Amino acid sequence: MSGDRLMRVHSTEFQNMAARVLRVTELTSRLNVLPFEDEAGRAELFERILGRPLPATVTIYPPFYTDHGLRLDLAERVFINQNCTFLDYAGIRLGERVMVGPKVTFITSGHPVDPGERREWLSGAPIDVAENVWIGAGATILPGVSIGRDAVVAAGAVVADDVPPASLVTGGKAAVRRRW
Repeated sequence: MSGDRLMRVHSTEFQNMAARVLRVTELTSRLNVLPFEDEAGRAELFERILGRPLPATVTIYPPFYTDHGLRLDLAERVFINQNCTFLDYAGIRLGERVMVGPKVTFITSGHPVDPGERREWLSGAPIDVAENVWIGAGATILPGVSIGRDAVVAAGAVVADDVPPASLVTGGKAAVRRRW
């Protein structure tokens, strides 16, 4: 998936993605029970999950969750705290020196709102986080969001819109937008 896109649930592309999700779920479940001091074991599993070695300056504290792995791009000196989730099928990029607090969730895919289409399609859009961003504990970053350089996302924030560089965003965003 590149940009905003729909994928039919009953398609070969979806079946391939679903098979990858099952493989990566098995790999992350093994990763999350390794002794923390087993650096070689963690490195080997991250390479299988990401499809390439984890950059040496990236720090990830388990547990760590991703559904796809191959579209998770981590730059140098990224820090990811415990219990974070990366649903990365549509792509997630974290720039250099990004800090991610515990229990942060990045979601690049979803479903259409219309009940008749909800089980037929998967929607998605990439997430792009620029350099030196800090994302606080429990924040949720939704599909298609870009977060500008030096920005701060406060703990618990739900980010549904782009965040300008060098700015602070806070709070939940839930509000009635449409009825059917």
